[in-house]
Amino acid sequence: MRVGRISAGLLALSAALAACSSTTSGSGGNLVGVDYPRSDTDFWNSYISYVPRYGGELGLDLKTTNSQNDVATLTSNVQTLISQGVKGVVMAPQDTAAIAPALEQLAGKKIPVVSVDTRPDSGDVYMVVRADNRAYGEKACKFLGTKLNGAGKVVMLQGDLASINGRDRTEAFNECMKANFPSIRVFGEAANWDAATASQKLQTDLTANPDIRGVYMESSFALAGTLQLLRQRGLLVPPGDPKHVFVVSNDGIPEELKNISEGNIDATVSQPADLYAKWALQYLKDALGGKKYSPGKTDHDSTIVAVRPGVLEDQLSAPLVTRDGATFGDVASVKYDDKSLWGNNLRRG
Repeated sequence: MRVGRISAGLLALSAALAACSSTTSGSGGNLVGVDYPRSDTDFWNSYISYVPRYGGELGLDLKTTNSQNDVATLTSNVQTLISQGVKGVVMAPQDTAAIAPALEQLAGKKIPVVSVDTRPDSGDVYMVVRADNRAYGEKACKFLGTKLNGAGKVVMLQGDLASINGRDRTEAFNECMKANFPSIRVFGEAANWDAATASQKLQTDLTANPDIRGVYMESSFALAGTLQLLRQRGLLVPPGDPKHVFVVSNDGIPEELKNISEGNIDATVSQPADLYAKWALQYLKDALGGKKYSPGKTDHDSTIVAVRPGVLEDQLSAPLVTRDGATFGDVASVKYDDKSLWGNNLRRG
């Protein structure tokens, strides 16, 4: 199917961009390491494509590795980067508890760390660069609750609950539904950011509950499988059709925006792959230069918050994206074709 071909193409691109260990030279700047967390989703492939661009603009020399969603590999990659003489590290640990020993080792060597997309459960980092993931779950909840008029059944295809992102999105979605739409029944399915698992569990839910009318995917990992299942069941119909299943995703990849325009899915939360790369590298450069930050508003439409003593998090903007740019409850959205969305500018990126 077309989605599969596009994903396959992006995976091929990722293989070229995210070789096990590679070097990209900047304009004679500092040597830093970047560990890519995985290369099996379109979102992370997009992030990977932005890293060398911003590294070059900032004059950084990059050593890159790819931990492929495995914390043991990430720990090994950290050892490799240390041996290569990097002065700072950007990482995106998917298991946010198990990375603590590696962070302790880096701190002992006075190598600053910027964590992008995820926040380690413990350990020292110079800055966390991510969006407010609880807001992801709340925005999805209010969109679906509004569209379903406060009643019905929805499936939540969760990420990995070992990750703070999976926990934040799941907890916020459930709390919002309970508080605002108590008549909506939520089927929470632990999919662990795995497409095959998500597809199997959604198929089971649709078989047992053919009246399901909403799906919240905690990232675009489940996009292709969800569309395939809805098509097979005759449920991939326009939003005005009574059989339409309202689908909300998280990421903002080009394929999501295309499917919103075609009426196949209804919304996404645009997670800023470009800004993750830009600001993670900028903060790492600032760390090497000895710059200090405090909580407060930034000059790039975000807010730095203190998430625990000594750990700051820059919470970047992540808007709800819909077909019409309407407001749902107290959540405003932007239209899928808005030129400010990174997913509409990726080919020029």
